[in-house]
Amino acid sequence: MQIQMRTVEQVTVVEIAGSVDSLTAETLTGAMLDALGSDRYRLVADLTQVEYISSAGLRALLATVKDARRRGGDLRLAGVSPPVLRVLEISGFTSILNLFPDVDDAVVSFDGA
Repeated sequence: MQIQMRTVEQVTVVEIAGSVDSLTAETLTGAMLDALGSDRYRLVADLTQVEYISSAGLRALLATVKDARRRGGDLRLAGVSPPVLRVLEISGFTSILNLFPDVDDAVVSFDGA
């Protein structure tokens, strides 16, 4: 798994590539918490290049969204591939997380927040 971060306006975009599983979820959690620790509470996870997400990956997303919302921000997902979307739907995460077709839409969604 590879993680890159960039800033778009007041939003931190976390670009993730590869599989998010028990071997990589802790790295993702750490990267997300680092972003939140930098007083950047508006996060977009770009999942365009994520091929697979396990329950460990779901826990990383859940921990991040809870922490972001507790601080007055949010974690929003962009570019979710069909296989990852299926996992999110089965696990009920689509009712917890806000999903957008692409990063631009997810970033703009914070304007009304």
